[in-house]
Amino acid sequence: MEKLENDLEIDNLPNRLTFFRMLMIPIVVLALYFTEDTPHWLMPYQGWLGHIACWIFVVASITDFLDGYIARKRNIVTVFGSFLDPIADKFLVVSALIMLMGLDRVHPIVVIILVLREMYMTSLRLLAMTEDVDVPVSNMGKWKTGTQMVATPMLMVYDDFLGIDTAFVGTILIYIAALLSLWSALKYSLSMVKKLQEKRAEKKRMKKEQKLTREAT
Repeated sequence: MEKLENDLEIDNLPNRLTFFRMLMIPIVVLALYFTEDTPHWLMPYQGWLGHIACWIFVVASITDFLDGYIARKRNIVTVFGSFLDPIADKFLVVSALIMLMGLDRVHPIVVIILVLREMYMTSLRLLAMTEDVDVPVSNMGKWKTGTQMVATPMLMVYDDFLGIDTAFVGTILIYIAALLSLWSALKYSLSMVKKLQEKRAEKKRMKKEQKLTREAT
């Protein structure tokens, strides 16, 4: 296992994968944009643009798993990576959702729910870090992420593929993801409130014990 001596290091494999994921975002956006507003020189490939966006999105999503796995496996945890990795993931997902909404493949309300949920959860996790409270991600949140990451590339294809009506299946899955996102955010919020209350109660108990100890001496 590698031992990272400088946690401000930027040039390492996990960060390279994160940079790669960031570079894939404009390609996904442009591929989806040109599916409707197609320039003449891309007309012969118009039917493949959704597929290109889909597979680039899938590859970029895989790098999100790989960079985290490699960072933990080799103990390459840096300040830069800890900051950029979750940002890159959210940029990729939010950009894709906005483009799909522009193509009328996802209802705006669904996009609002999913995007605002990401902002809300990011704020809650920052609060948890500030309060030094550990709130594990629930299985519901993992199901939400999995469902969304399957639905999004399907909606990019938006056609029959290998006998699958990706438009229909993707639409059903993205609605399920929206419902799971609301439920998982509520569960996370309640868990965090409970943890904060327990921490506050523990602090009060310790202060009371310290006061009693001082009075006894």
